[in-house]
Amino acid sequence: MIAFLKGKLVQKEPAFVIVEVNGIGYQVNISLNTYSEIKDREDIQILTYLQVREDAHILYGFSNEAEKAMFQNLLSVNGVGASTAMLVLSSLPPADLRAAIVREDAVTLQAVKGIGGKTAQRIILELKDKLRKEPHEESAGNQLKGHNTMRQEALTALLTLGINRASAEKSIDIVLKKSGAVSLEELVKQALKNT
Repeated sequence: MIAFLKGKLVQKEPAFVIVEVNGIGYQVNISLNTYSEIKDREDIQILTYLQVREDAHILYGFSNEAEKAMFQNLLSVNGVGASTAMLVLSSLPPADLRAAIVREDAVTLQAVKGIGGKTAQRIILELKDKLRKEPHEESAGNQLKGHNTMRQEALTALLTLGINRASAEKSIDIVLKKSGAVSLEELVKQALKNT
């Protein structure tokens, strides 16, 4: 799996970019949201998702982790493919899409070209509970915003160690609220003590 590309932005179009990494040009499909975020930087780092099909290997790129996560959530919905997911993300920023799903706002989803009533309802039905459980940057408060990546890494470490998810999340949140700025290693250690 290719997690990200870091290199020179050679070409930028509304639907794709070409990033040169060590003399190799990678074509990466992007949403309009990512297109507007990239601006005209010469050096770029873009998060990627590699879709392997029988007839092609296709890279999809994202300017931030929230958009990539939402893309992967959309792919998990029965009947929603990569092209449809990119259309949705081109029409709605990740925060707005998340809000529409959590509020069960099918009208907002149906405003996206190619999303009908049944697909909108399926997206809401399959993702609303999952998105309600996941931490959300805007509702987590300023203190936890900087910890999102570290929180996710600590959670992964604790899950790997066999701690159940609910207990691990609770412990991590307690440590982050008490300690503020801690290293990842210290966060995992303190969270282990609290479980």
